[in-house]
Amino acid sequence: MHLPKPIAQILLLLPLLLTFKTRAQTPVETGVSRALADYRKEHISGVTYNLDLVIPENKTEDISATETLAFKYTPAGQPLQIDFKEDPARIKTITVNGKETVLNFSKEHIIIDPKQLFAGGNTISFIFLAGNGALNRNDDYLYALFVPDRARTVFPCFDQPNLKAVFTLSLKVPEGWTSLANGKTVSSPVKGYHVFAPTDTLSTYLFSFAAGKYRSVTADAGKLHPEFLYRETDPAKINQSTDAIFKAHTDAVNFLENWTTIPFPFQKMGFAGIPDFQFGGMEHPGVVLYKASSLFLDASATQEQIIARLNLIAHETSHMWFGDLVTMDWFNDVWMKEVFANFMADKITGSLMGKETFDLKFLTDHFPAAYGVDRTPGANPIRQNLANLKDAGSMYGNIIYHKAPIMMRQLELLMGADAFQKGVREYLKTYAYSNATWPDLIKILGKYTTQDLRTWNDIWVNLPGRPVFNYSMSLRNGKISHFVLIQHAEHGLTRTWPQSFEVTLYWGLTSKTVTVNMNSGVAALKEFIGQKAPSFIVFNSGGEGYGLFPTDPDLYNSLADIQSPLQRTSAYIAMYENMLAGRYTKPGALLNTFIKALDIEKEEMSLRLISGYISSIYWQFITPKLREKVNPALESSLWTAMQNQTSANNKKILFNAYQSIYLSQQATSTVYNVWKDRQPPAGVKLSEEDYTGMAFSLALRDNADTTILTQQYNRITNPDRKKRFEFIRPALSPDAKVRDEFFASLTDLKNRAKEANVLTALNYLHHPLRQAASIKYLPRSLEMLQTIQVTGDIFFPQSWLASTFGSYQSPEAARIVNEFLAKHPSYNEKLKDKILQATDNLNRAIKLLPKNAAVE
Repeated sequence: MHLPKPIAQILLLLPLLLTFKTRAQTPVETGVSRALADYRKEHISGVTYNLDLVIPENKTEDISATETLAFKYTPAGQPLQIDFKEDPARIKTITVNGKETVLNFSKEHIIIDPKQLFAGGNTISFIFLAGNGALNRNDDYLYALFVPDRARTVFPCFDQPNLKAVFTLSLKVPEGWTSLANGKTVSSPVKGYHVFAPTDTLSTYLFSFAAGKYRSVTADAGKLHPEFLYRETDPAKINQSTDAIFKAHTDAVNFLENWTTIPFPFQKMGFAGIPDFQFGGMEHPGVVLYKASSLFLDASATQEQIIARLNLIAHETSHMWFGDLVTMDWFNDVWMKEVFANFMADKITGSLMGKETFDLKFLTDHFPAAYGVDRTPGANPIRQNLANLKDAGSMYGNIIYHKAPIMMRQLELLMGADAFQKGVREYLKTYAYSNATWPDLIKILGKYTTQDLRTWNDIWVNLPGRPVFNYSMSLRNGKISHFVLIQHAEHGLTRTWPQSFEVTLYWGLTSKTVTVNMNSGVAALKEFIGQKAPSFIVFNSGGEGYGLFPTDPDLYNSLADIQSPLQRTSAYIAMYENMLAGRYTKPGALLNTFIKALDIEKEEMSLRLISGYISSIYWQFITPKLREKVNPALESSLWTAMQNQTSANNKKILFNAYQSIYLSQQATSTVYNVWKDRQPPAGVKLSEEDYTGMAFSLALRDNADTTILTQQYNRITNPDRKKRFEFIRPALSPDAKVRDEFFASLTDLKNRAKEANVLTALNYLHHPLRQAASIKYLPRSLEMLQTIQVTGDIFFPQSWLASTFGSYQSPEAARIVNEFLAKHPSYNEKLKDKILQATDNLNRAIKLLPKNAAVE
């Protein structure tokens, strides 16, 4: 068919006109919307920032700054929005392509008239006062932490991950300060100015710097010569840790270069130990920030703490390839960088510590944490939707950090390790120094397998929840004639999780293990047909499978017959999860099972796990009356088990467990004497932080010696740790009015600046021994949550909730939560999910406790 020429011309122009109309409607709204990000990505490229900051010695004084923002622009007939989440009065002048202009500001954006912009290169300059929201300013140091969208709280920028840029930074700092940034340090002709070379191409959330009174040390790490800034003052910790920290970075880089076949992808390596850092670490290239206490260990450190340090360093180093070299296109895929960082860190740790340690650490690190969210009605999928970056913090949590590595391990098992590695290598090389999505990765991996990754992906990645397994076994003439596993979803849609795991049958000390590849709702375990009836069964014995697995009733009294720490630990996890689900056992009975296990368990990671389970059951899942009844026996069991252990690490784990549950006067006297005389139990090594924790636990129990906290404060020599102590101390006051004042003070943003300290204080404030007086804080804690999300860092909302509700068991606490949710039917869905996650154990406790528990 041939159309008349005028109509044909109109139709040819119509898509362009429709596109222009859609683009012209990109709204100005708070945050960074997906629509705005997509528009800017299409029309802006070649971004560079040149920043000059003058940092005064007094943290209350403003930081004066200049910025030159350059970029290439494809005109589209609509205003250009530049993000700046600060008081517009802080912008003093704007110059667009050489011409000073009047500030047009709306909803956290500087609006630039399109008539002022050129097709091609553009330059916009600002003279302004930097925002303080993400600079973490302390008396004599600061550090920039911009993840996920907080660069815009400090300087005008395009704050989205897929507009990568080159940053050139100069800092004028007080005398005696040192600094570290993404780029290499270059010489400066002006005294007090620290000038850094242009960075590699980075997303705004990866731009960072640290400055202050830090000590500096450098060392060789292969071809790299990283600089390390820190404020630790304890010579023992410094001497014990520094070489180990550098070696861990070297080992991680060597492993990753070999595994990926890509050399270290950035111009430099550098890192800093930050007191009371909000996270374990943050992966800015050239200036990785770590929580100092995770790096600096002394002779009292357990093997698990040492492994945790290795794993943390491996995690952040893995990000150089996974997240920094290849970055997610949008923060709905933030989980991709975290899953690979955890996944690769586990591989690195395994290469250093051996497969057995790797398997056990993977099991204890990831499965309990993932189940803690995925079993709840607030469970979220691994991959979530995100309409605006202002909500990006809600993407973070135990699902992306712990379920996602489990998923990735299952994917590697499905594809085969070699094929998986080849696909990941191609992905990294294809998208190096650029951005990618999860579908981009799945498309590449699909080239290396015949498996149906699309269906697999829908179940594991796009939907929340976990499977529940049941089994059916029949015997004929004392031998197995029928044995099947049945899988179904715990909540929501009917579906099946394709996965591999092991099942082990025991006959006394003899056993047989079979690998189950479960790709449907039912799996027949034919390999066991004809075998004698087993003494007991361990489901998911290799620890790879994900879900609520059955626990054979005969297993509870047979733990001593299981020689494999991995199998025992998988059984511990299944027992605890089934208790929470009301299957197979009750809290009191499981508490007794775990107490008996203290006598047989010699593996450090497993012992820490069951010690935590004991504390959890003791404080939240049995009644106060039963707690009082079992306390003497539990104190005695923990103390005896500690004495019987030969490993110093295990002794310390059990001594810590003893401190977490003691109530009797005798135990209180024992702990007090250890603290007062600084004479730990035989074979136990204690650090300054251990004695501080002991002092806090004594104060929590209203010890007769009211000078304990003052004495402990005077023992502390490090100024940063003294400030931490000062902050937490009111939360432990025996005076309820002081505690009330402390909680009220948290409504002021400046008192929430040190989030790690806030969370520690909240744990003490809401300890079961103080809940009768603290339950009144719950309504206000919920009311503050949205503010916490807006003003806090990424983990703060969920941690605020966990520290607040973590050990409540009363119907009154549940009523407060339910009334809050009923009162706010249109509440932010992601925050509502966080509330449901944090209060799931509270609701389970109410179901598991006797009906009259509240009046006991």
